[in-house]
Formats: sequence, structure tokens, C-alpha cells
Amino acid sequence: MLAEIIKSIRKFTDLSEQEISEFTEISKIENFDPKSHFIRAGQIPVKFGIVVIGLFRYVYISQEGKEFTKVFMPEGSFISSYSAMISKTTSYFFIEALEESGVLVISYNNWQKLKAQNPRWNLLLVKLLEKGYSVKEKREREFLLLDAESRYRIFLEEYPDLEKRVKQHMIASYLGITPIALSRIRKNMGA
Repeated sequence: MLAEIIKSIRKFTDLSEQEISEFTEISKIENFDPKSHFIRAGQIPVKFGIVVIGLFRYVYISQEGKEFTKVFMPEGSFISSYSAMISKTTSYFFIEALEESGVLVISYNNWQKLKAQNPRWNLLLVKLLEKGYSVKEKREREFLLLDAESRYRIFLEEYPDLEKRVKQHMIASYLGITPIALSRIRKNMGA
């Protein structure tokens, strides 16, 4: 498990065995049951993680209890309420486990110390933030310019196995449509 995470990290920046060892020393594996939370809305986050196994989603819940799925985070994903963590403010969303999951967890304070000792870790952070920003920008563009069926097709391309792992109402929420509208789209596509 951990070997896959190290392999993923090395895709962003080449790190020595010593640097990897320093990283794993400040990390620990935490397990999450379905419907449990890595971070809760209203909580000030003090950690981030990398999904080793399982699946999470970022979800906003309105005062009326309506759910809005921001993103799905499968294995290899970096999970955090990052802006809340760095500003020491409360998170606006939940990070919810959708399956039995394991996460490599790093406390933000330990991460800050690691970066202070070795500026090469800043390169990893920049690469992760660039990737996250690119994904966010692409998703915003899709919402502004594409219809629901096009967004669903993109979802199927980008997450080919996720439809079997996620409830339909969550996919509809992610697409910004109702479950009934998603059902219609699937029927029209012959799904």
C-alpha cells in the first residue's frame, strides 16, 4: 500500500530514500468506515492525507440538509480542507468515506517542520496545488459551458469504475442535477 503512495509522490518530484523515510516517519495510516469523516464541516483541520485504499467525497450540506458533492477522491488522491487548514479557520465541507478506507495521514504541524528542514518538499506541495487548481478550473469550465449529459460523459471517462462504487444520488449531486435527470440521461445513453 505505502509503496504505491511513494510511487505517486515520486511522479511529482524525485526524492531520495532519506527524504521518503523522513516523510513516512511523520505519517500514519488511519482507517475509516463508510460514512465516517476525515474532516467535518465546522472543524478546523489540522491534518491532510493521501488515500491509500478506498474512496472519499467532499460534500457540502445546506441548512436544509441538501447535499452537494464537490468531488470524489479515490486511491492516490490528496485529501484536505487545505484553505481552512492553512488559515486555521473552519472547513465549509465534509470529507466523507464512501467505502472502508485507509489514509496516510500527516499533521499539518509536522508537515511544516519537514518543509522547513528541506525546501524540496515545497516542490511537491506546489505540484500538488497546481494539479488541484487545474482540476478545479476544468470542473468550473465544464459547469459553465457544458450540459448535464456532457458532464456525465466526462465523469464516466475520468472515473470509469466509480459508477459501480458510488450511489446514483451522489453522482447526480456531483453533476449538479437531480437523480431523476441523471436517470433520464442514462436511459437516453442506453446505460
